[in-house]
Parts: sequence; C-alpha cells; structure tokens
Amino acid sequence: MLPSPVSLRSLRQELLAQSDLQGDDFCRSFSAAADQWLAGLLEQATDGKPRGVALVAVGGYGRGELCPYSDLDVVLVHNGRRDIRRVADAVWYPVWDEGIRLDHSVRRPAEVLAVAKEDLRAQLGLLDGRVVAGDPSVAEPMLATALEQWRARAARWLPVLAAQVDERHRAHGDVAFLLEPDLKEAHGGLRDVAAVRAAALAVNSVAAQVDLASLSGPRSTLTAARVELHRFTGRATDRLLLQEQDQVAAALRYQDADALMASIAEAGRTIAWVTDDVWRRRPTWPTGAPRRRRWPLGGASSPSGEAAPAVAPVERGVALEQFGGGGPKEVVLEPGTDPGDDPTLALRVAAVAAERGLPIGRGSLDAMAAAAPPPPEPWTGDMRSALVRVLATGHGAIPALEALDQRGLLVRLIPEWAAVRNRPQRNAYHRFTVDRHLLEAAAQAAALTARVDRPDLVLVGALLHDIGKGFPGDHTEAGVRVVGEMGHRMGFSPQDVAVLTGLVRNHLLLSEVATRRDLDDPATVETVAAAVKDRPQLLLLAALTEADSLATGPAAWGQWKAGLVADLVHRVETYLAGGELRRTPPPLSERHRGFMRQVELLGRSVVAADVPNVTVVARDRPGLLSSVAGVFALRGLDVRSADVAGEGGFAVETFVVEPSRGRWPDFERVADELEAVLRGSFPLEERLAEQVRAYADGRRSVSSRPVEIRVTIDNAASAGSSVVEIRAEDDVGLLHRITAALFALDLDVVAARVSTTGHEVVDAFYVRDTTTGGKVTDPSQIDKVRDGVVRAINASTTRPARPT
Repeated sequence: MLPSPVSLRSLRQELLAQSDLQGDDFCRSFSAAADQWLAGLLEQATDGKPRGVALVAVGGYGRGELCPYSDLDVVLVHNGRRDIRRVADAVWYPVWDEGIRLDHSVRRPAEVLAVAKEDLRAQLGLLDGRVVAGDPSVAEPMLATALEQWRARAARWLPVLAAQVDERHRAHGDVAFLLEPDLKEAHGGLRDVAAVRAAALAVNSVAAQVDLASLSGPRSTLTAARVELHRFTGRATDRLLLQEQDQVAAALRYQDADALMASIAEAGRTIAWVTDDVWRRRPTWPTGAPRRRRWPLGGASSPSGEAAPAVAPVERGVALEQFGGGGPKEVVLEPGTDPGDDPTLALRVAAVAAERGLPIGRGSLDAMAAAAPPPPEPWTGDMRSALVRVLATGHGAIPALEALDQRGLLVRLIPEWAAVRNRPQRNAYHRFTVDRHLLEAAAQAAALTARVDRPDLVLVGALLHDIGKGFPGDHTEAGVRVVGEMGHRMGFSPQDVAVLTGLVRNHLLLSEVATRRDLDDPATVETVAAAVKDRPQLLLLAALTEADSLATGPAAWGQWKAGLVADLVHRVETYLAGGELRRTPPPLSERHRGFMRQVELLGRSVVAADVPNVTVVARDRPGLLSSVAGVFALRGLDVRSADVAGEGGFAVETFVVEPSRGRWPDFERVADELEAVLRGSFPLEERLAEQVRAYADGRRSVSSRPVEIRVTIDNAASAGSSVVEIRAEDDVGLLHRITAALFALDLDVVAARVSTTGHEVVDAFYVRDTTTGGKVTDPSQIDKVRDGVVRAINASTTRPARPT
C-alpha cells in the first residue's frame, strides 16, 4: 500500500498563509496542489496501476481557477474497470473527510458524452476539462469529442445559454453599479467570461467580432477580489458585502475600499460591455463555418468580397445598419461622415439609439472617440437640445450614454463626469454607484416631465443633482458650485442656472421636511416656500425628489413617504398662491371619544389598528409614549410618525407604523402587553434587552462608515415647540429609549417623525417644557437635553459608546 497523501486542507492553509499569493497566482497554485493530492489518491486507490481510469477536472477547476473554497468539480472516467466502485470510494471519501466540497460523477466516456448531450451544465464543464491523473487514453479522446459535440449542437445550446445569461443578469444585477456585487453571477461577473469563452469555442467568428483579449485584465481583477473574499471569510462566497470590502481592499493594497470598488466597477463594466456585444450578435451566427469580420462604418464590401451591410440614413450623419440574414440593427455613422465636423454628433447618435432601443456600432464609437471635438464654450442651443433629447427617452438613455462613456465621450462632453464615474456610495440606502444613480434619476425624471413647465431643467437637474459627490466637502455645497459653473458653460441663461443650482441645493429638502417635520405647523410650510420661491420651481423640485428617491433604492420611496411629500407640496403650493396658514389642532373624532369611553368602562388601554395607522388611547400618565414605543419595538413595529393629543385625563396617541419583520403582529397581543407594562407586571426593559442580544449576532454592516451621533435643538422650525432632531444608527428600541430620556428631562413630546435611511435613523421630536409649556431656550437646559439623549442612544447593548 502506498503512503497516504498529505491533507489538501493543510495544503490550502499553507497557501492561504502566504498573504502575497493572490488572484490568478493563488488559483493556479491551489489547482496544482489539488491536482497533486488527487493524483496521489488515485495512485493509491489503483495500487499504482491506473490503466483504464482517469480523473478529469472540469469547470473552473479544469481552467485552473480554483479559489480557496471553490468546489472540486471532477469526473472519474473509466473503460469498464471491475473495481471502479472501490476506486471511486477510495478517491471520494478522503475528499469528504477533508470537508472539501465535491461535485463528482463516475462514468464511462460514452456515458459522459450522453449526459452532456442533454445537460448544458455538464457540456460546458467538459469544454474546460483536463486530465488530472490516470490513463490519458481514456479521457483525452472523450474531451476532444465533447468539443466537437459542442460545436455540432451549438444551434441548440447557444440560445439556451443566452437565455440563462439573461436570467442570471436579472437575478443578480450589475457588478459595476451595485453596492454589494456578486463577483461571479452578476452582469459583468466571472461567469459571463466563461459563457463567452464557450460561445467562442462554438462559433469561429466570435473572436473576430469582439476583443476577447480585453477580458483578461478585468477577469483577473475580479478573481483577485474573490480570492481575498474567500480568504477573509473562510468560506465559499461571491457577494462582496460592505463589511468585507475594507479588508479585501487592504489585502490587495488598494488605497481604500472606495478604490477597490471603483476598480471592480471598471472591471465589471468592461466585461459587460464586451460580453453583451457577443450575445447581441447571436442572430448572425451560423455554426461550424468561418465567419466574416465585422465592418464598422458600413458602406463598403469586406475584403472577401461579401456584400456590405444595408445602411439606411436616419438624420444628418446618423444611420441604421443591418447585416444580411435578419441580423441585428445598430446605430452607426452615415458613410462619409467626419466625426470631427459636428460636436453634437455623439449626442445625436445616442439619442437615435435610445429612441429606437438599439446599440451603437462599436466602430462608430471608436471613430467618434478618435475624432469628435469637445463641445464649444458655451454650448450652442443644438448641443443642449441634443442632451435633453437623449435624457427625455428615459431608461433607453442609460445604455446609450453608457456606450459613450465606455469610449470616453461622455467625459469629453461633461468633464465633471470623471469625478463620479465608478464612485461607490457605500451604504445600504443606495443601490448604485454615483454615476449610475445619476443616469437612473434622469431616466425616472423623464417619466415626470408632464408635471413641470420646463422638462429640460428637470432632466438636466436630475442628471447633475449629485455631481458634487465627486468633489471635496459637503456634496450639496460642492454640487451648487460645480453645477453653477457647468450651467454657464452649457449655455443656460443666468435665470436657468439659478434654477439648476436651486434644484441641487434643495434636492433633499422635500424628503427631509416631509418625513421629519410636522406638516400642520405653519413654520414648516413657510420654510419650504422661502426655499423654492415660486410654483414652477416647487414642481420641478417635487419631480426631482421623486426621481431621485426612485433611483436611490426600494427603501427610499414608499407609499408613506410619497404621500407625505405630496401633502407638503400641496400645502406649499396653496401658500404660494396666497392661501392662509393656521395651526388648528385637529379635534378628537367621535371614534376617539368612543375609545375613551371604552377605556373608562373597561379600565384598560385600547390599541386600534387600521394598518399602517395605529391608535392608542389610555389614561394619561407620565412616560406613556415611551411605553408604547417599547412595546411596538418588541413586536417588530417601526414607528414612522407619532402625534399626541389628549382631553379630560385621556391620552390619544396616533402612529403610522411599518412591520420590521415583514409581517404585522397580533395587535391583541400588543394591547395585552401594553396594558401589562402600564400596570407594572411586564418586564419591558428586560425583554427589549433580550431581543437586542438575540438580533445582535445576525446584524451586519450596512455602511462603510459609522454613524456619528448628532443631537440638535431647533427653535425656529416650529412656532410653538422646540424640535429635537437626532441622528443615530438604527437600533432595536431606540425610539423607546429616546422618548424615555425626553420624559426624564421634563419635556412633553407632542409629535414625532422618524425617517430611516438604510443604517441611519433621523428622529425629530416636537417638545415643550412641562414647566413653562413653551420652547426649550435656556442654554444649560439645551445642553442637558443633548447629553441625556446621547446617553440614551449609547445605552444599547449592540453599540459601543461613541463621543458626539
């Protein structure tokens, strides 16, 4: 019996301990180590006589791209050895004993090929197959036949593979633009490279039509990140989460995680750009014969004498091109057009592509990249019209402008774009990089232009509203300065530049005020009206607010927020038209009085739910709001707003809530627990602490940067109350602790608004001094309020205390 080979797991750990062994070098080294180890197993299993049996690596392992915790994909191929079951067990069991994930099969060559005929995954794996150990004469003819079989059956399999690629993109999004991309499965990921390699093996012309060599560098970039992700997490994972990005960046010697994610975004863009071009050409692929090379600008025959594609002019300098046989159409430069003669040409080409849902020909892009001039200063009216024309197409503008961006044309038109290109927004509230967010916001704004008097300003405003994120300092202040300069350079009138800078300055105003202030307070409406100045600018800002929120992510624009913003806009519009503002507390309804009678009759509190609205009526007592907030937190209810009223010794508290766990609780149980808390028979603090501890282990970072606790007291935001605004990391029971602290500080909460932006919560409390019934104005009392609230925030068992 031969000696047992060394443990593969120990070999892997030796390689992982070499921190400078990274990326492709690690994968090759680990693949070689696995080869050696498996060869030893097979040698031992066959007593050194492996005739008639071979171990074949397939898939990523076959390509030598074995990441630290990737599966071993292997096939044990044999020609009918009688002892094959014993041999297989002698190979597989040591792998399982090692805890290495194994995807395996044992088959004769004919069986392997028969499976591949019916199973695309098996067929693709064989394309990368190689003999690891054993008798090559058993496996190598099979691998050659597998390649021939792939080419012969390409007409069947390529449409299936293309459909799988599309479905994967829909499921996983884009490597280039997502906050936490899947490096393998997402659009522009490693699996896209493998899929295009397979297509190139089936269709000779793929390599001639696109630059497959350009994928090598981006693939290596993603592989390096994937190896370090496995190394750091100690498991097979492909999604690069926020909490791992700093460590991966440090391991790969990037300046910081932003630099890492920018590099990954660039790699993903390149892979997506090249591979998308491959798949859209599929209708032109005959199989099995050499293909003609792509001719970029149209209007000429190929060197082989084949007929040139059909070219149909659309407008000056722009045409549609279609290859014979029903091939795909492209937007191209009209034959004879000199890209250097017309600075509007690139935008007009993009507009035609966006309007018709067609790609721009790569040759035409290259020609414009080589010769297109920068825009004049200031821009002409035709230049501005061309930009607005592209943006007005909505989502069709995104791939068209992305095409210009791939060849540097967008930065040539808008130099400031370079500062936001591939720039990550590293918190879970945003789903896209800054540049993609701006394109998405402009696309959303295109659907809202009927609401405004100046569609051009809302489209350009949406495109530029966050451009300041690429410059030092506060992004809004930087954006106002940058857009002011850009507006003049783009030829807008001084009045229009003032509107654009106003949109940038106030692009967060409506969302923040609607969700953090009392809309019944006249001061709220007056503040917004002073900022927007007139109705046209109000409507522009309302459209930008909605577009920006929709482009940000699913948490940024829900029914609750949309309703509040619409209500605020209506109130401001009425005020600007001369309407009178008066604060009149809404009278208690007959329904409320019925609840009060019920409390008096039954001697217990009432919780009435008409979700998302919940009304609590109880005997008025100190700390009631804090008790209700604590019970709500315990039962998975997030409070979005609270209003407090009362009469005759009864308190009426009205809430808007959302379920934090995806489902509504049993409100009878909520009522019972609240009553028990009010009677002193329910250990609320203890139960909340248990829940905090239970959820602490499952919490993960949703921002690259810790939230700085900030507490401000604003005495100008309301006519009759001080507004205590609090920014902190979102946490279980936070509202309960804050309201308890405010009560302990002798403050009466008359209203509350809660806004959550991913990891951060912004609470606004309208408070009055219980002694004077007025605002909190004494400086020493303001300091006490600030210190008391900070202590309450830091009381969480999941958050270490931090200085303010």
